[in-house]
Amino acid sequence: MESPPMPGLRNRSEKLVSLKPIETKRPEAAIEEYDMVTVEDEPLSPMARIFHDPGFYVHAVAVMACNTWISPQPVKDKLVQTLLKHPRFTSLMVVDEDNLADMKWVQTKVDLDQHIIIPEVDESRLASPDKFVEDYIYNLSKTNLDKSKPLWDLHIINVKTRNSESVAVFRVHHSLGDGTSLISLLLACTRQTADNLKLPTIPTKKRRPTPSSYSKKEGLFMLLGAFWLFIVMLFNTAVDVFMFIITTIFLKDSKTPISARPYNSETKARRIVHRIISLDDLKFVKNAMDVTINDVALGLTQAGLSKYLNRKYAVGGKDKGATEKINNLPKGIRLRSCLVINLRQSAGIEDLADMMENGSKGKRGWGNWFGYVLLPFKIAVRDDPLNYVKEAKATVDRKKRSFEALFTLIMAELLIKFLGIKVATAVTRKVFSNSTICFSNLVGPQEEIGFCGNPITYFAPSAYGQPSACMIHFQSYTDKMILAVSVDDTVIPDPQQLLDDFEDSLNLIKDAVVKNLK
Repeated sequence: MESPPMPGLRNRSEKLVSLKPIETKRPEAAIEEYDMVTVEDEPLSPMARIFHDPGFYVHAVAVMACNTWISPQPVKDKLVQTLLKHPRFTSLMVVDEDNLADMKWVQTKVDLDQHIIIPEVDESRLASPDKFVEDYIYNLSKTNLDKSKPLWDLHIINVKTRNSESVAVFRVHHSLGDGTSLISLLLACTRQTADNLKLPTIPTKKRRPTPSSYSKKEGLFMLLGAFWLFIVMLFNTAVDVFMFIITTIFLKDSKTPISARPYNSETKARRIVHRIISLDDLKFVKNAMDVTINDVALGLTQAGLSKYLNRKYAVGGKDKGATEKINNLPKGIRLRSCLVINLRQSAGIEDLADMMENGSKGKRGWGNWFGYVLLPFKIAVRDDPLNYVKEAKATVDRKKRSFEALFTLIMAELLIKFLGIKVATAVTRKVFSNSTICFSNLVGPQEEIGFCGNPITYFAPSAYGQPSACMIHFQSYTDKMILAVSVDDTVIPDPQQLLDDFEDSLNLIKDAVVKNLK
């Protein structure tokens, strides 16, 4: 997929004499549509530059299921008025000839026909439309986006599946933005189906009311409490930073049936599957146990992984059982997730919609400014399913009292500045490789929404290109929770079984809550 740089680019603008795209492969006859139109450029953020290393070339994928057949022309018309007004989606990633580490975003013209792909499908010959879509995305994950044009594309698959009439697959290179930014932008391109003039709304955290005044005694206790919390956070940060550093050097997770294999070009492909579960069930557990949705999501993930691994360890040997005292799991499994934490105040949906409507080039709240947190998972069989949620809450509460994410961002910037991008990328890859999974959870709209006039039944974000063999993502949408997994199927050949274990674990946790309430 490699080819020489695009000829003739440097003489389009005097200020761009020293710039050229990285890896291009478009024929010379098609170059005119992508000539530089401005001399405006912006350097890539440190994390965005890491995403351009061949060993860490990560793509975000959002699968949008619609309950109508998607007509291409309205989609193109809508994208001209929304997505193409965002500077990241109309920019090439270019590199300085004299300094190959100097990467920049440079504005260019966009030909939508080069970004919107519509495969021709004969539905009468499909044994399983759902499997066809799954295989389509799997084959897509074997490829990289073409660097000779802005790093995104949209695949419109007009095939009727079990839960939709058509599917749109939106693929974006992760250097364009973090997950929070990309989901916010995607939602800013949609409107509520009940009122096509209104933007979707997402739930926000409720802040506790602040008393208007304090007594001197109350003020002193609050001051002491804040000081003690700061001391705790410093101690926790020191421990987390130490664990992070030794993980980059030698500390690996336990070898399990879901551990990633050594990276090579053939392990890049990921099979992305999803399952729709009830958000009301998660909220029921959340309210009954006085925890957060994140706690419940992490708890059922620990339960599902424990159930899946317990069965895998029995393969080829004697199945000892699945109780807390007698099971197939080895003792003391170390299994961690590399959790991405957004450290920049993200632009809201309204801000992004306003930016695109007015053609503003502002980038407030946009980019790849995030750090990593190593989140330990408790892998064990529990007789009481509620213990999974309790353990998850304790883990999350502990990680909230740490500056680990901020440290990892600063460390990445310092490594790039003093040792170069290759060293920073090697360290980042080492952390992902020495941990087992990636985990994320994002909130979605509370109302039914439509994309370019097509009502969406659900959307499932995920990614491929990461070193981990398994990525788990939770995405809420109205009364649904979409649980998506992106797996290396040479390591996890049965991802649907993994989803079954997650769903079964949620039912067990919910039943345990009901039993306790009686």
